[in-house]
Amino acid sequence: MIIVLKENTSKEEKDKLIAKMTELGLRVHESEGSRHHLIGLVGDTSVIDREQIKANRSVESLVQVQQPYKLVNRAFHPEDTIIDVNGSTVGGNKIAIMAGPCSVESEEQILTIAKSIKETGATFLRGGAFKPRTSPYSFQGMGVEGLELLKLAKAETGLPIVSEIMSNEYLDRFIEDVDVIQVGARNMQNFELLKELGKTNKPILLKRGLSSTIEELLMSAEYIMAGGNKDVILCERGIRTFENFTRNTLDLSAIPAIKKLSHLPVIVDPSHAAGMWWMVEPLSKAAVAVGADGLMIEVHNSPETAKCDGQQSITPERFKEIVDKLRKIAEIEGKTI
Repeated sequence: MIIVLKENTSKEEKDKLIAKMTELGLRVHESEGSRHHLIGLVGDTSVIDREQIKANRSVESLVQVQQPYKLVNRAFHPEDTIIDVNGSTVGGNKIAIMAGPCSVESEEQILTIAKSIKETGATFLRGGAFKPRTSPYSFQGMGVEGLELLKLAKAETGLPIVSEIMSNEYLDRFIEDVDVIQVGARNMQNFELLKELGKTNKPILLKRGLSSTIEELLMSAEYIMAGGNKDVILCERGIRTFENFTRNTLDLSAIPAIKKLSHLPVIVDPSHAAGMWWMVEPLSKAAVAVGADGLMIEVHNSPETAKCDGQQSITPERFKEIVDKLRKIAEIEGKTI
């Protein structure tokens, strides 16, 4: 439920109303924009006397939120959320470009890629140190050593680091070393992990699960925000359908749908969506055209020798060609890269 306050409501009147709601056992979340002031209520709202609230001279209206997700709901926060990570933003009019290898493999590899994508205009360095693989015999990542190499690349380029966490085991290390903590598709509904991430102040990149609905994705984001962490970035990375030509099916309709339902920024991962390097360009173009706030693209200096997902990785040279084309599409949409 949302209480919409009238313009020019005094702080004293607002605080009295909030105190009353808190006494009723409700959790209160304020959202104040240039033209609105909302008080979002989470909890058992059946205890509220709606007529009494409407009778308050400071209240413009009372809105019942039907969806199960509250804090991620656009009704709770009408304006788009923009997340600032050390000067690189996600959301708003600048499209975030997250690029890098699927997995960190060596110092030379990550430094070479980081420097090249920085020159092209990438705003984040993505790289996996811990890798969730379908086969236990596949490369599992360099672990903590990989995080150290990512820090080295950050020191050389200034690019904020995005890396995937697998469990609570290394949470403290991720909080210390990583700028954006990524939750992969397989962990989207690892609710205990989401609860712990909600207690941190680190931006979280939450990928949509392989077979998850948009509502399930938003409910997972709600888990994080309910813990107090408001910096959540959503990611559409393709879902499993009956089609097997591509690795997954990129659900582009999810972007405008999420934009309508939620205020959180949403990016697209065209690399995992199709699983084919030659599809990265057309899917990236489509993602920007439908309103994505950013892209996560796998770039490798030698895709044919990559230890992980080489078939969906593009070279730094190809990455530059694509980003140059994306700038023109972004301009049409009133955005920049």
